[in-house]
Amino acid sequence: MRRRRKKNKLDIRNKLPQWKKPDGLNFRRRRHRVDPAVMQRFAIFMVEVIGVVFLAYLLVIAFGMRISNSGESMEKTLMAGDEVLLDKLTYRIRKPRANDVVAFLPEGNLNAKYSIKRVIGVPGDQIVISSGKIYVNGEVYNDILVRDAISEPGLAANEITLGEDEYFVLGDNRNNSEDSRYATIGNISMEDIAGKVWWDATWSNFGLVN
Repeated sequence: MRRRRKKNKLDIRNKLPQWKKPDGLNFRRRRHRVDPAVMQRFAIFMVEVIGVVFLAYLLVIAFGMRISNSGESMEKTLMAGDEVLLDKLTYRIRKPRANDVVAFLPEGNLNAKYSIKRVIGVPGDQIVISSGKIYVNGEVYNDILVRDAISEPGLAANEITLGEDEYFVLGDNRNNSEDSRYATIGNISMEDIAGKVWWDATWSNFGLVN
């Protein structure tokens, strides 16, 4: 009698149609390739997002510092309690100019509150207050707003010549302001100035500060 040869399981598996073969580990399967174009678009998108966030951060740092105006010395340009925004970038590009409204720390005192005043004189100017008027370099100061005569000239009763890093500042409410006319403030330096006041963020007085 002929013995029947036992069929090897491997032989049976090889004879099965492809769709009937049992699944198993196949190390020769192709790995899914990442589309370079997709990766490039994703990388560009991420760079754009990071760029926008960084730009927003710089804008907040440069133009978004917020301080409160205390007192009545800047009426009617700014009212007591008005919240204003500082431009900290402009004075890195140029020096303060006459009529700029600036925020500064009196005598550079970091523990003091910011004071807000208007620049009247810049380095090299000669300032004197006489007969209720301000004179800069021998000419009547061109006030951008109509104001009452100044009743108290203070230190400016005698001509003041500003040094190379000195600014003479006054409050817009001239007869109710502690400013460069008094020894407690005096002339301020560029180092004391925190920035240019450019925007009033208070709803009742919302808008640019001129």
